[in-house]
Amino acid sequence: MRPRRHSAILDAAGTSAFLVTHLVNIRFLTGVDMSSALLLIEPKCMRLFTDGRYLETASRRVYRGIQVRDSAEIGEAMKRMRTCGIEDEGLSVERFRRWKSKFKNTKFVHTSGIIAEFRRSKDSKEIAAFRRAQRITREMIRRVPSLLKRPIREIDLAWQLQVWARELGAEGLSFDPIVAFGTHTSSPHHKPGSRTLKKGHIVQIDCGAKYRGFCADQSAVFFTGKPTPLQDRVFTAICEAKDAAIANIKPGVSVRYLDSVAREVLKKYGYEEFFCHALGHGVGLEIHEGPTLSQKAPDRKLVKGEIITIEPGVYFPGRFGMRVEEEIIVE
Repeated sequence: MRPRRHSAILDAAGTSAFLVTHLVNIRFLTGVDMSSALLLIEPKCMRLFTDGRYLETASRRVYRGIQVRDSAEIGEAMKRMRTCGIEDEGLSVERFRRWKSKFKNTKFVHTSGIIAEFRRSKDSKEIAAFRRAQRITREMIRRVPSLLKRPIREIDLAWQLQVWARELGAEGLSFDPIVAFGTHTSSPHHKPGSRTLKKGHIVQIDCGAKYRGFCADQSAVFFTGKPTPLQDRVFTAICEAKDAAIANIKPGVSVRYLDSVAREVLKKYGYEEFFCHALGHGVGLEIHEGPTLSQKAPDRKLVKGEIITIEPGVYFPGRFGMRVEEEIIVE
C-alpha cells in the first residue's frame, strides 16, 4: 500500500533524502512503468528522473504531486545532497561506483527492503487488479485438459497458455510457465521442452497471468491415465497439506508456523524429505515478493492485505513430482 506521506519513507530510511533505484518500486510509488528511471524523495517533494523515451508518458501517468524531470538533471540535484539513503535493490556495483566517484560530497546510506515493506499490504485497487489476474489464470488452467486428449509438446502447451492469457485480457504472463510431462515433473522448475505427451503421463502446470502490473501464480496437476496408488496418495497428501496451511492464514501468523503445518501433514504421509522448497511466497507487482514461507527464512508475521502463495509439493527424482498452488489474500 502506497504511503500517504512520502515522509514515511524518509522516516523508515532514517535519512533526509532517499533515492529509489528498483524499477518495480518506482512503479509502485509513481504509477509509471519504465525501463530507466530514478526517484528522489525529499521532505518537500518527490522527483522522478527519466530519459526522453518516457518523459511524455511519465508526465501524463505519474501520480499527482510528483515532479517529472529529465534524467540529465539528476546530477545537479545530487550535488547539494550531504546524506542520501539509497536502496540496494536494482543497483549494480558498477553504477554505485560511478555515483560515488561523481558525487564525492554525498554520503550514501545503503538500505534494503524499505519500499518492499510498504508493498506488502495491498489496497483495494491493487487487490482488484490481482483478482482479475487470478481469474484469468484460473480460466487458463481450466482450459488445459482440452489439449491433453492428443499428443502435444510441452513447449506448445506453454505457448498456448500465453495465447490464452492475451485472449482473456491479460497484459501477458507474470513468468515463463512451467509445463512438465512424465518424469520431467520431478524437477520443480522444469523448462518446457520438446517432450510429447503420452497417455499415462502426469502433467504439471505452473503459470500466472499479469493484469495492470499485478501477478498471479497457480499450479495444477493433471493425470492422463489412471493414477497409480502412489500417485494418488501423493496427490492426496499435497492437497491436504495445502488446505491445512490455508486454514491457518490470518494476520499475525508466523510464516514459519504455516510452513511447519504443511510439513507436518507431509511427514504424516512419509513425504517430508521429498518437499524440497519453501511453502510459498508473497506476490504482487513481482512474482516473488516477501515474505518467504520457510523455516530457513526470517520468521515474519503475516499482515492484513498481503497476498501469499501456498504451494506444497512432493518430488521423487527421476520418477515424478506434484505441486498444487493457490494464492491467498490475508484477511
